[in-house]
Amino acid sequence: MELRDTPEDRAFRDEICALLCQEEVRAEVAAVRARRGGEPGLLDVYRRLGERGYLAVNWPKGYGGLGGTLQQKTIVTEELIGHGVPDIVHTLSIDIVGLALLMYGTDDQKERLLPRIARGEGAASILFSEPGVGSDLAALETRAERDGDGWRLRGRKVYSMKSHLADFALCAARTGESDVKYHGITLFVVPLKTPGVLVDPLWNLGDERFGDITLAGVRVTADDIVGEVDGGWEVINHVLGLERTGVEFEAKATRWFDVLLRHAADTGLLEHPVHGPRLVELEGWVRAARLLSWRSVGELAEGRSDEVHNAMAKLLTSEVSKEVAHTALDLTGLPGVLDRHDGRAALHGIGEAAYREAAGLTLASGTSEVMLALIASTGLGLLA
Repeated sequence: MELRDTPEDRAFRDEICALLCQEEVRAEVAAVRARRGGEPGLLDVYRRLGERGYLAVNWPKGYGGLGGTLQQKTIVTEELIGHGVPDIVHTLSIDIVGLALLMYGTDDQKERLLPRIARGEGAASILFSEPGVGSDLAALETRAERDGDGWRLRGRKVYSMKSHLADFALCAARTGESDVKYHGITLFVVPLKTPGVLVDPLWNLGDERFGDITLAGVRVTADDIVGEVDGGWEVINHVLGLERTGVEFEAKATRWFDVLLRHAADTGLLEHPVHGPRLVELEGWVRAARLLSWRSVGELAEGRSDEVHNAMAKLLTSEVSKEVAHTALDLTGLPGVLDRHDGRAALHGIGEAAYREAAGLTLASGTSEVMLALIASTGLGLLA
């Protein structure tokens, strides 16, 4: 089976490629990748896409999009990653936070928050995970305490990517107690550049910075609630389920594998009796991961979402990405562990950066273990 764009989508992909191949864009990406000690955030390329309505192409025109299709949005994500453009701010702002607001936000929230991130002029993040809690949001301890007609948020959030750059975040906090596991969680829009919010770095091995966020009584009101009071889990669960198409993961796997394949062709590894067949098999997995991802995209575009299919896509795309990164280091040896700042680095340092990033892909949007449990229980009925 081969996945092909429709003629319309092919033309759209060509437009995006032409923009990303402009000399100014290529120079910006090269400069970001070459920078030491910093990390990629809001980029001019986002604004170039945003001013044309491409950054959030499937959003309504009134919110900064073009009213395009989900397939076109997927093409934007694939091409950004394929051209080496740092994508985390885009994914968080458009694909997660923006999606949640489009589906569950009030008209005021949409008008106030969406156009700026659709233009690439601002960013958003999420505040879900907490120390010792991880993926188990039912155990979160951040509390929203009543304060007149609003609430005061108190607690600590960790692993929040790009919060030091974001204007606001979606924050999960407990507003009530219940015997039902996930009831009593409410989702708030929290401004991050405001008194009562302390954003510290949480250093890690990857190129992207995590945030350690302390909420010290920051005040929010009813206008900041996304969804219903005590009904935040419905929003989180739905949006996370839609996020699990694995598009950004398969795009990374494809880019990393293409770089590795060119190296293998140049060095004769394709003719090696062991490494050649290994690369052929790995290419099959990369293609299969993309097919599963696009199946989920197609189902969403038709107005339906299969959580088992999404879990399968997320599981395979992230695990294949990790396998590509590990294979790249296996086949390039010691030069493969040198970073992009060393002129002797194999694959221009892409393999080394991929190796540091890939493990986290199996944790983001739901761990591989959680995806396996979902597939086993809901899909196969094995854990009933």
